[in-house]
Amino acid sequence: MLTISTTFTGKGLAKSIHTDAKVSSPSSQLPNQKSVMLPSWIFQKIPSLITSHISPSPLERRDILVRLSSSGNEFSQPYLARSEREVICSFPSYFLYSSLCAEAMATGQLFSRTTQALFYNYKQLPIQRMLDFDFLCGRETPSVAGIINPGAEGFQKLFFGQEEIAIPVHSTIEAACAAHPTADVFINFASFRSAAASSMSALKQPTIRVVAIIAEGVPESDTKQLIAYARSNNKVVIGPATVGGIQAGAFKIGDTAGTIDNIIQCKLYRPGSVGFVSKSGGMSNEMYNTIARVTDGIYEGIAIGGDVFPGSTLSDHILRFNNIPQVKMMVVLGELGGRDEYSLVEALKQGKVNKPVVAWVSGTCARLFKSEVQFGHAGAKSGGEMESAQAKNQALKEAGAVVPTSYEAFEAAIKETFDKLVEEGKITPIKDVKPPQIPEDLNSAIKSGKVRAPTHIISTISDDRGEEPCYAGVPMSSIVEQGFGVGDVISLLWFKRSLPRYCTKFIEICVMLCADHGPCVSGAHNTIVTARAGKDLVSSLVSGLLTIGPRFGGAIDDAARYFKDAYDRGLTPYEFVESMKKKGIRVPGIGHRIKRGDNRDKRVELLQLFARTNFPSVKYMEYAVQVETYTLSKANNLVLNVDGAIGSLFLDLLAGSGMFTKQEIDEIVEIGYLNGLFVLARSIGLIGHTFDQKRLKQPLYRHPWEDVLYTKWGMVVWFLDDLFVRLNGGSPSFPSCPAPQFPQHENTVKAVAFFAAM
Repeated sequence: MLTISTTFTGKGLAKSIHTDAKVSSPSSQLPNQKSVMLPSWIFQKIPSLITSHISPSPLERRDILVRLSSSGNEFSQPYLARSEREVICSFPSYFLYSSLCAEAMATGQLFSRTTQALFYNYKQLPIQRMLDFDFLCGRETPSVAGIINPGAEGFQKLFFGQEEIAIPVHSTIEAACAAHPTADVFINFASFRSAAASSMSALKQPTIRVVAIIAEGVPESDTKQLIAYARSNNKVVIGPATVGGIQAGAFKIGDTAGTIDNIIQCKLYRPGSVGFVSKSGGMSNEMYNTIARVTDGIYEGIAIGGDVFPGSTLSDHILRFNNIPQVKMMVVLGELGGRDEYSLVEALKQGKVNKPVVAWVSGTCARLFKSEVQFGHAGAKSGGEMESAQAKNQALKEAGAVVPTSYEAFEAAIKETFDKLVEEGKITPIKDVKPPQIPEDLNSAIKSGKVRAPTHIISTISDDRGEEPCYAGVPMSSIVEQGFGVGDVISLLWFKRSLPRYCTKFIEICVMLCADHGPCVSGAHNTIVTARAGKDLVSSLVSGLLTIGPRFGGAIDDAARYFKDAYDRGLTPYEFVESMKKKGIRVPGIGHRIKRGDNRDKRVELLQLFARTNFPSVKYMEYAVQVETYTLSKANNLVLNVDGAIGSLFLDLLAGSGMFTKQEIDEIVEIGYLNGLFVLARSIGLIGHTFDQKRLKQPLYRHPWEDVLYTKWGMVVWFLDDLFVRLNGGSPSFPSCPAPQFPQHENTVKAVAFFAAM
């Protein structure tokens, strides 16, 4: 004998009730371990213990806390009481014991309004449909407790009604089960390649009692192992190759029942009186609609899956439905192939089912074919006579099921059976209720024309919405088939038009000539130092690019602007250069540290040669050459450099091609298109320097001391003294003057005080 001490507290109870009940134990004692597994015979006694302390009048739904204590172990279990004769167990997963799953299959309920699931392999639409169903049914908590996405962690944002919620994402099944111990359903959206392994991992978790496998094509040997493990550990498998299942008004798996519109039409937002089980997920949706038309709707519907070896059978679920008080009749849709339906035949013959069963086995048309036929499901294969739809229908009819003459008569048979139960007073049709309005997603509302929303980004250069990306309206396939080069792609993406071949060739020449200028220029130096510091490619590249500006590589745009302005205003080279001198501005594109008048930049010569040969007009380039002639008369290093050559020639390209208006040319120069060429080209070299340093495994760079001028305090003091004199209108001193010594000099003290007061 074992004494179970129970205490009942909760809404609706006037006071806490305590009772002790002695129960005969088939085993010698309870397992003495940390996670105690209470055997099913204990749970069989609990409902009678609870109902014996509840008034015989019907109760409202309430949460009752049952505290069990035995052998020094105490457990808190929430029960959901629906009537004086029915108590539905809804245990938190960490108090789910392996025997409870077998008990669930035998006694009825798999799901409830508090059931929560773990969703494996994130799919936005099925999860959102589950959450929308929750809201439609008036659930207080979402049915998806967590998401498992191997290798990823964080949160996924989804909607629960009008509220946006964050659902945790876990990288492993074990972590998810530990974080959400009350989630006892595992919904597996993995592919057929990994579905078996992930499902087995879930079945081995003590908190999981139901596993739904959506994938088709799971190897039969793997499925057999899953079934064997589930049965030996009293767990439930739905699928493989299933859409899932649904308890109307409570819980649904993934895409079961389809869209919200279909769910509303099928009245699945509240429970009905019919239990339904099928092999086919697609036909389940059809039958939900059919049943809703001629009855008060389904209470629960399951699609066991169309594979040869389903995790649970038609008879398993019919026997469950038979023990659920709210289910008054059952509907079964089988199919040819296999012998699953015969287990239901035996259950009917043995009197295990005492509620009306309306059944039909599809596939009667198979006899019209001369050879064996394989229908849509792996298990829907016309084999011997015993597996034919006709034989199964006949056997079900002889066992006592209501079997129509055809699928077309199936609906009428369901209606007739339901109406008879209503007449006999065995069914009081559920009154319909108006479900809440599901907020429509913005995207679907826009597509249907119900709302309009402003866009956040405008793009005129590319479009990736069709079958293939397009650059300025040109499909990617055309770019490849027509042999476009890098210059052509730049013309499409930068200028939004296909430029003549000489223009795109010039662009490519500019890119090639400006790709690199050795390791000593500032951009390459920065990249090399960064790469040697162990930084990644992007960091090294960006460190070099950040040096591009007015003093390094950024003079192309300025050269184009000033040359264009001077030429368009008709200034002579003398007037142009002297006006720039008066403004204190160096002429962009003129001057070089190394090159001289007698040692011209070869890159400039190549560009000029190409332009004179191919361009219709080179007026801006010739003007730049005239400016160079004048500046060389002043100093031998004031030659036209590559920036000035590219800037002036690009003006000739824009003006001479006849494809740009004056306004467009001004805009291109103003925006900074031409510096873009230098940035694009130099990126090639900077990437090369990064790879070069990493390939050579160069150590961290440290600048040598001998290359640094270290100043002394005397020079700093002199500078402050000199600056203070300037600020007070005096004559500045020069380095040739003896620098005063710190801190005796009066002006130094004054200068320091002056800056401190600023």
